[in-house]
Order: sequence, then C-alpha cells, then structure tokens
Amino acid sequence: QVQLVESGGGLVQAGGSLRLSCAASGSIFSINTMGWYRQAPGKQRELVATITRGGITNYSDSVKGRFTISRDNAKNMVYLQMNSLKPEDTAVYYCNAQGISRAMVPGTYWGQGTQVTVSS
Repeated sequence: QVQLVESGGGLVQAGGSLRLSCAASGSIFSINTMGWYRQAPGKQRELVATITRGGITNYSDSVKGRFTISRDNAKNMVYLQMNSLKPEDTAVYYCNAQGISRAMVPGTYWGQGTQVTVSS
C-alpha cells in the first residue's frame, strides 16, 4: 500500500504565496508521474500540474506562470509553489502519484487533500 500525505495548505490573501508538499510512503517500488489536482466546491476535480520522474512538467493554463511543481525523487516528495494566488485558486488540493508497489502492482494513488483558501 502506498500513502500520500499533503501539507502546507491554509488561508492567504490574494497575491500571496503558499507551498504545498506531498510525501509518498509505504510499499513503494517506484513512483513515476506525480501531480497536483484541485477541486473547488460544486466543481469537478481538475489538473493543476504534473511532473514526470525525469522532471518534465505540465501545467493547466490557469496556473501557468504562477505555480511551479518540483519533486525530490530520493525522498519520494512533490512540491507545488503557488505564487500570485487568486480567489479562484481556492480549492482542496490533492496530491497524485502513479507508481508501482513492491508487489509489482501498478496503481494510482491520492492524498487526503489540503485546503487552500485565497481571500480577496
């Protein structure tokens, strides 16, 4: 079993910054693509950013130029630096990982989510 635990959410004023962290632990053989998704009230969960094990990144148009995703492969961690936050960034942010367990079973894993609230 692979667990993802997020941290770093909170309340911030518009224009401010937050940094989210996510740690993967458990029965991990390898972690491939990691990413962040978010879900605002009444909306579907949407992609924010992803990063491959080799460092190739992908961002949604709504966060390009403001958010930066990074990872530490040795620590099985992924980060999301969020700058110039807007009220529309308010959502629960979920960490996501695609990997292989030590039982050599591929899977997609989710964290429990962390709330980000941006006040105007």
